[in-house]
Amino acid sequence: MAKKAYEKVKDIEAKVVEEVEKPKPPPEKPVPPPPDLKTPPPPFVPPPEVVIQAPPPPTPPLAVQSNTPPPRSDVHAAPAPTPAAPPAPPAKPAKITAGMVCTKMGKPESPSVSWSGTAEFLATATVKAGRVVDVQINVIRKADDRKAQRAMIQSITQALQDTYECPGDHVFEQPFVFKID
Repeated sequence: MAKKAYEKVKDIEAKVVEEVEKPKPPPEKPVPPPPDLKTPPPPFVPPPEVVIQAPPPPTPPLAVQSNTPPPRSDVHAAPAPTPAAPPAPPAKPAKITAGMVCTKMGKPESPSVSWSGTAEFLATATVKAGRVVDVQINVIRKADDRKAQRAMIQSITQALQDTYECPGDHVFEQPFVFKID
């Protein structure tokens, strides 16, 4: 057995590998000469004062009435309340509704599901450059059928993103009520 091991070791070849040299570091940057002690430093000149004016206060959004047709009998979008006349100092309204900021508002289509009853939702929509870019739906009154509720939420989201036109950047709330008999 030792002879077999010797024969296998005999076939091993050894080579000397040359060591690779590391590249030389770049030469150091020259050190600037010391300052001339005879020359006095330049006089201190303070920077000019910059006066920044505060931007003017934002103007309250104007109420715009839309010319959309009344909702169908099976789907009801709750009417947006008309804003009251502002008091002497203009106060920002607590809630901004779609009727206050949107010029065009479509209604969601009634989903074709085998469900009857009433379901209520409150949509909070984010508008950028006149288009609805994000919709958050809060369920006020649930539908008994989860499939029907998902279809209603999808219908609301699609209506807000496809048919609502609201100039500017806003966040508004819009209630929706589905009554299916």
